[in-house]
Amino acid sequence: MSDFVLDPRLEQDSRFIADLPLCQVRLMNDARYAWVLLIPRRQDTVEVFDLDDSDQSQLWREATGLGQALKQQVAGDKLNLATLGNVVSQLHVHVVVRKRGDDAWPGPIWGHGQARPYHSEVMSETLERLQTMIASLRSSLE
Repeated sequence: MSDFVLDPRLEQDSRFIADLPLCQVRLMNDARYAWVLLIPRRQDTVEVFDLDDSDQSQLWREATGLGQALKQQVAGDKLNLATLGNVVSQLHVHVVVRKRGDDAWPGPIWGHGQARPYHSEVMSETLERLQTMIASLRSSLE
């Protein structure tokens, strides 16, 4: 996995949280939503079917496990999981916990308004909270 290279747009729009067995986990820099990305640390993956069966299963475990924990942590109403890739082709899964009344509810978050970047102190606190949450999940995702 040493040849993994993160797309520069994903790097620019998000902050590193942690590595799971398959994926790098990153926080999208938009404080309007509880929104993380899972990026499989595999080169040349654009579609889920580019991963072997084992990695596909691992991706699903990581997405659903992280999504469930994040939904519980923020007392969300709905978990959204999506792989779009129309702008950034590198395979990445959006894990977004939605709350009734959020800026885009009930519509999709993509293309709705302008991102509201985290203030640096809130970003640090959020990253620390997510790192703690992921550390407690790690054994169930391996």
